[in-house]
Amino acid sequence: MHPLQCVLQVQRALRWGPLASVSWMLLRTCREHSSLPSTTCPSPERQEDGIQKDFSSRLATGPTFQHFLRSASAPQEKLFSPEVEDPPPYLTVDELLGRQRKVYFETYGCQMNVNDTEIAWSILQKSGYLRTSHLQEADVILLVTCSIREKAEQTIWNRLHQLKALKTRRPRSRMPLRIGILGCMAERLKEEILNREKMVDLLAGPDAYRDLPRLLAVAESGQQAANVLLSLDETYADVMPVQTSPSATSAFVSIMRGCDNMCSYCIVPFTRGRERSRPVASILEEVRKLSEQGLKEVTLLGQNVNSFRDNSEVQFNNTVSTNLSRGFTTNYKTKQGGLRFAHLLDQVSRVDPEMRIRFTSPHPKDFPDEVLQLIHERENICKQIHLPAQSGSSRVLEAMRRGYSREAYVELVHHIRASIPGVSLSSDFIAGFCGETEEDHLQTVSLLREVQYNMGFLFAYSMRQKTRAYHRLKDDVPEEVKLRRLEELITVFREEASKANKTSVGCTQLVLVEGLSKRSANDLCGRNDGNLKVIFPDAEMEDVTNPGLRVRAQPGDYVLVKITSASSQTLRGHVLCRTTLKDFSANC
Repeated sequence: MHPLQCVLQVQRALRWGPLASVSWMLLRTCREHSSLPSTTCPSPERQEDGIQKDFSSRLATGPTFQHFLRSASAPQEKLFSPEVEDPPPYLTVDELLGRQRKVYFETYGCQMNVNDTEIAWSILQKSGYLRTSHLQEADVILLVTCSIREKAEQTIWNRLHQLKALKTRRPRSRMPLRIGILGCMAERLKEEILNREKMVDLLAGPDAYRDLPRLLAVAESGQQAANVLLSLDETYADVMPVQTSPSATSAFVSIMRGCDNMCSYCIVPFTRGRERSRPVASILEEVRKLSEQGLKEVTLLGQNVNSFRDNSEVQFNNTVSTNLSRGFTTNYKTKQGGLRFAHLLDQVSRVDPEMRIRFTSPHPKDFPDEVLQLIHERENICKQIHLPAQSGSSRVLEAMRRGYSREAYVELVHHIRASIPGVSLSSDFIAGFCGETEEDHLQTVSLLREVQYNMGFLFAYSMRQKTRAYHRLKDDVPEEVKLRRLEELITVFREEASKANKTSVGCTQLVLVEGLSKRSANDLCGRNDGNLKVIFPDAEMEDVTNPGLRVRAQPGDYVLVKITSASSQTLRGHVLCRTTLKDFSANC
């Protein structure tokens, strides 16, 4: 096999009805930036002149197509760590080691990408890499990317142009700077990134982080390398994420990956793959370790977090069907068996009664009564639910393939508020989806007024390739109309959120302290049970657990704050005392 040839591996075809998506791995040779000026790949003659001759000769005698097929069928394990005795034939064990090269991460997008960064760093740390928070010190720069909207990808293209100058100015006395694109953008665009930006050395999709040591080893030889294979079973269950902030009071715990909903506007199933859940035991182990480290809040994380289903234990793979919210349907065949989200939420909440539990991002269809009842009963499960509506028009919801009508959604809101008194609600909305009329838009406005959310995330529609909307619908709402409708939605949301939040004025709320306020060194900042930001003066207070002791709040403390004012995004108040979650619950 010639080293200039591309190795294209078809490992799995992911199928959704008539759709078939081919997962692939691309390993290709490109010219090392510091020595070859043109943008084309080096000729075989230049290779034979001695450039990277040793690597090329080993690559030429490396794995065949059968080798990859053999590897694909092997069980998952910690690939290419220093303990691996059988590295790929074209690399040595030593070449897979980081040798204390410094890695700099930049993370864009959702909380899942924050968690992905911690997973990627955990893998690289075990391979001998060091981490730096200073860009100028970096030997490797990894951008963890988002593809949910066009603007998110444009941000990365702009950043790559900035990094190109940094790479060009790199002194020859230092090892060459390597730049990698990780996550959803790598998965969506694949070789387009390598073709468009020759200064990018490696790509790794969301399911390929275990392969980072190999990809970086290949990049060190001047080759471009990519692994964007989507997996049906990768959950990184055996990888303990490394917390990036030593002073953090909270952490994200990934419990599942991928999404099967196939909403017509959404790129996630194509960049994150099919749904698969971590074993409950591995999640509980991670939560226990976080509790032992002193963290006071955990957010269970997944693209469709409340559709969690652990099928790893055979005895629970029975024929019991999934319970959906009343009036909701799915775009896939009803799933059966497994340990469900209610079981996981119950077990996680029992690990540490002083640790708050949240979860995001759920789908409205997956809120059966047993989940709502558990949230109501368990004191350390936050009474806050994210309930993405996307639109207030049943016609638009049908085009979005959301699986519910406006009426079913509103009924669920009423049911949640009846089941969990005082619950805080947040939501997502898209302005200007395909075919949205002014009447559809006004129905969304009216839903915002009717529900009166405490928090909201609102965006103008951005069509994504591969989605059902891209193939079946027309992006026919002009951009200026999208932006005008978005501004109207934001204005209405803020008005209604202010009204909802002002009901807290005069109330005493339990707040988990996060640290200093960003706007004033004299104020502290934390979050209440509803996940709203609460600002209060940094002052001495009584410690309820040690009568007579005066203390100042520290990150990770629970304090009681009497709310004195509220806006659409923030509450303000004055601190009363330091307490515990248990004491607060007992006195409510």
